[in-house]
Amino acid sequence: MSDVQKPRSHGRLAISASAEPRALMTATPRIKGAWTARIITLFPEAFPGALGLSLTGKALQGGLWCLEPIDLRRFGIGKHRNVDDTPAGGGAGMVLRADVVGAALDQAAVGTPKNRARWPVVYLSPRGKPFDQATARRWAGTEGITMLAGRFEGVDQRALDHYAVEEVSLGDFVLTGGEIAALAMIDAVVRLLPGVLGNAASTEEESHSRGLLEYPQYTRPPSWEGREIPPVLMSGHHGEIAKWRRAEAEALTRKRRPDMWDAFLADNPETDPKGPLQ
Repeated sequence: MSDVQKPRSHGRLAISASAEPRALMTATPRIKGAWTARIITLFPEAFPGALGLSLTGKALQGGLWCLEPIDLRRFGIGKHRNVDDTPAGGGAGMVLRADVVGAALDQAAVGTPKNRARWPVVYLSPRGKPFDQATARRWAGTEGITMLAGRFEGVDQRALDHYAVEEVSLGDFVLTGGEIAALAMIDAVVRLLPGVLGNAASTEEESHSRGLLEYPQYTRPPSWEGREIPPVLMSGHHGEIAKWRRAEAEALTRKRRPDMWDAFLADNPETDPKGPLQ
C-alpha cells in the first residue's frame, strides 16, 4: 500500500476571479458559494489576525468563508506609491486620494455582483451608521463584502460618492485605522454563517439577537468563594429555567441599556415596561 495520503476533499471548489494575484494569497480551499471578505488596506499583513484563530480560523482553513486583503499601496501614485495628500482648504493630517481609492475599488469589484444587496461596499468610518447585530445578519446573508479600511484624516469624499460606498462605524470612538474595525465586524458576520459554529442555537440566545442582552451564565463548581449557582438552574425544570433566563435578560437590558429596552418594549408591547429591575 502507498504511504502517500490522498488530499482531503472540500466539496465543490469554486473557480473565480480574485482581487489579488493567487500567488499573494494564502493557500486555502475555496468552497463554491463561500462568503468572501475583500479588505482594501495599507496593512494587508494585519489579516487574518485573530480571524485565523479558533472557530473563524478553522472555518477559514476549511473554505467555509474566504478572506482577500488588497494592498492599497499597489495603487499609489509615482515612484513612492503615494496614496494620500494634504486636505483641500487646509487643515491637519492627510487624506487618501480619490484616484488611488477608486483604482483599488475597481480591482476589488472584479468578479463581484453589482447589486449592493448581494455584495455591500463599505467604508469603515467613525461618522458612519453604527454597526449592530442586525447589520451583521444582513451581511451574513450576502455573497460577500468589500471593506475599505481608512487611515489618516479619511478618504476623499468624491470616491465615496462616486462608488456609493456605505459608511459604517464600530462605535462612537476613533481608531488609528479601519483594520481593527474590519476584524471585529467580519468576526460578527462569519460566526453567523452556516457551519461555522457547532451549535447554531447559541446565536439565537446571545446578546442582541432577540433585542435583549444575554442572561448570566454559570458552570461548575456549584459553589465558589461563597457564591452559589442560582438554584433554579440546578432544578432540571426547563420551563422555570427559561422563565428565569428571560427575566434576567430583561433586567440586565433595562438596567444597562435603556435604549435597547425602549426599542424592545416598542416591539413587544405585552412586556411589563417596569420589568424585573435588579
